Amino acid sequence: MVKTILVALDCFKTSEKVFQALEVISVEAHTKIILCHVLPSSDGNESEPDRPHQSASLIYQKVEQELQEYQSELPGSQIEITTGDPAEEIIRLANIHHADLIVIGTRGLKGVERVIEDSVSSQVVAEATCSVFVVKS
Repeated sequence: MVKTILVALDCFKTSEKVFQALEVISVEAHTKIILCHVLPSSDGNESEPDRPHQSASLIYQKVEQELQEYQSELPGSQIEITTGDPAEEIIRLANIHHADLIVIGTRGLKGVERVIEDSVSSQVVAEATCSVFVVKS
């Protein structure tokens, strides 16, 4: 029986497919669902060089708004927004909330791309202490 599910959403990319995957899982009325997103740390170079930089508060507001839209479809769910290394933060949140399951998306990287770009989902699968459901986007 799954009591707590941590749903890792990378807003604006694979979130919709990950969210839809919850329909596949038998989520009972008393199941605790945490919708989370990890913002890149300010020292990371995550932004695209050919685009204007957005303020951290504006990015936070956009992420929060998207998570609230998903939350409206899951009454009683919680939102967690953190900053840092995505895989580490997802695992940390799963441990804090005693998650029985992590639902996470993958970009479907293969071969050299996967090694070079560091797959978050692969790291979560390898290091999580609970089951991980990976949704291919």
